[in-house]
Amino acid sequence: MLAAIGRSSIDELFEQIPASVRLDRPLAIPDGVSEMELVADLRALAARNRHADDLVCFAGGGAYDHYVPSVVWSLAGRSEFYTSYTPYQPELSQGVLQVLFEYQSMICELTELEVSNASLYDGATALVEAVHMTLGRGRARVLVASGVDPRAVEALHTAGRGAGYEVESFEDTPQVTDDVSAVVVQHPNVYGVLEPAREHFTAARHGGATAIQIFDPLSLGVLAPPGALGADIAVGEGQVLGNHLTYGGPYLGIIAARMADVRKLPGRIVGETVDVEGRPGYVLTLQAREQHIRRDKANSNICTNQTLMAIAAAVYMSWLGPEGLVELGNQCMSKTAYAERALTELPGVTPLFPGEACFKEIALRLPRPAAVVIDAMVERGFLAGVAQPQAGDDVLVVAVTERRSRSEIDGFVSALGEVLSA
Repeated sequence: MLAAIGRSSIDELFEQIPASVRLDRPLAIPDGVSEMELVADLRALAARNRHADDLVCFAGGGAYDHYVPSVVWSLAGRSEFYTSYTPYQPELSQGVLQVLFEYQSMICELTELEVSNASLYDGATALVEAVHMTLGRGRARVLVASGVDPRAVEALHTAGRGAGYEVESFEDTPQVTDDVSAVVVQHPNVYGVLEPAREHFTAARHGGATAIQIFDPLSLGVLAPPGALGADIAVGEGQVLGNHLTYGGPYLGIIAARMADVRKLPGRIVGETVDVEGRPGYVLTLQAREQHIRRDKANSNICTNQTLMAIAAAVYMSWLGPEGLVELGNQCMSKTAYAERALTELPGVTPLFPGEACFKEIALRLPRPAAVVIDAMVERGFLAGVAQPQAGDDVLVVAVTERRSRSEIDGFVSALGEVLSA
């Protein structure tokens, strides 16, 4: 290769790089090994991890241990879906396009909003893109409820530095002035508490700002959907829709909006049409954005989606159905209430928000640091929850999904009592 480009050595190839920034020693890379040795090393490394199924999971905070029916990945894992990347040629991709169209339709029905895209990278990405949809009109402030996940808020701060908007937190009622672009509410919030979302969105609407709700898709069997609460845009993390925990990803971001904002919606949108013979067909539609025509004027540079995860979500929602969604929501709420009663009977354990209705998660104040308790509970076979240090280093948020049995909850309470009394 050096001869082909007219260079006699590697040093000559890099001679334009100043010597002061060149590494003057070999890289600390070990000698090569055989495939057999490499596989053995990787197996030993993987064995240091503990699988979620080896522990009883009460951890949540954005990724939840819900039951994934076998039918989901039996279908989503078929080669027609599993090996397909992108449906740029609709004539070859009708099956994938149709499933994505069905996914969008289900998200619209779930949220009671008119349009959805074919998914985004994850929930935080969806939130950032939703805020970007609201920018302009001389408005450069985004009001975020204090119950929004701090990691999502951090993502907004990061994006805001480039896009030119300021992120501000509010505790009670948002004070929406004519420079506020969006009001963001997470309902249920990061502590599992139900927010007064309708009142917040009314304030946003009266101030001319866009109302954005971060929602849990599996809460909508028992809670009012974002559209009914007055949200203009709804976003969420789609991991709960048939995707395993898988060490934190890949997941999918959900976004839905009102039809008035369809041309601001980022990513891909699949539309239904007819061919020259009048037969139904599916295509990517409203493509005059991102890397195509609008380029630097585009609202977003996202031009793809999480097809495989969205297909799994469509299969899961089809399997669950409306009645299943209600039953799952009721199980989560009743089991969470049972766990809260039992846990708060332990000495020194109190609810962070006494008397507040919760969905699937409860925030507890412990007599010991939450991080210490979490480590100790792992040795007893439990993923105890997620620490929320912004509320205090003694705050633990416990998630109770439909997978948790009464005996598992009782065992968790007993083990936590032992840890706290040790």
